[in-house]
Amino acid sequence: MKLKNQVAIVTGASRGLGKAIAMGLAMAGARVVVAARSEVVKDKKLPGTISKTVEAIEAAGGVAMAVRCDVTDEGSVRTMVERTIAAFGRIDILVNNAGVAFYYPVVETPLLRWDLVLKVNLHGTFLCSKAVLPTMIDQKSGSIINISSLAADERDEGTVPTGVAYAVAKAAVDRFCYGLATEVGCHNIAVNGIKPKAPVDTEGMRYWEPDEKTTEGWASPDKMVKCVLFLAAQDASGVTGTVSTDEELSKWHGL
Repeated sequence: MKLKNQVAIVTGASRGLGKAIAMGLAMAGARVVVAARSEVVKDKKLPGTISKTVEAIEAAGGVAMAVRCDVTDEGSVRTMVERTIAAFGRIDILVNNAGVAFYYPVVETPLLRWDLVLKVNLHGTFLCSKAVLPTMIDQKSGSIINISSLAADERDEGTVPTGVAYAVAKAAVDRFCYGLATEVGCHNIAVNGIKPKAPVDTEGMRYWEPDEKTTEGWASPDKMVKCVLFLAAQDASGVTGTVSTDEELSKWHGL
């Protein structure tokens, strides 16, 4: 329970990796704000809502609150932060997990889709980080964790093709980690990025890659959750300004 009484916001937490991270933080003692747009299931192939994640956390003995949030909308992000402070009085951890990809070649990518991928993955990370920083600065502590991807580093399509827009956005998120860590270190705030070494077996991944042969070698979210828990406990006196894979972080710190 090393995160007991800490307050965490996890975006994109209605399903998949975000839900697993929210569950992990709650089981470590944090009070978790489950943030996403999904209030109802619109596609049976993509189950999960923010309320269902909260129900799962509470059933396991944790504390959580569902907040609908569109990370691309500054007003929606501001409301999420205000509701978090009203309910719990502080914000200690932010996990920028919300993401979307477009699995088509550039020549088949409309500008609207390109913009959406950058807005969710990059602008959302910026808006949520900016919104929680005043509180963290006042507290003189905090940890911001950005979920990245190997797509940011690979020159080819990689294990699972995610489209150029997604790769560009995640590469920018990595650079954002370095720059923000430098800016806020003096306020005792840690900023790190973490990315899975292998594709994570989630509802979203299976939606885009339904072929079971494709899913061979995919990993459960467990290792990513362990890494997020480790990073959530950091401040500027510990690990900050890093972007690594879950495999690297696990080896470096014996997770």
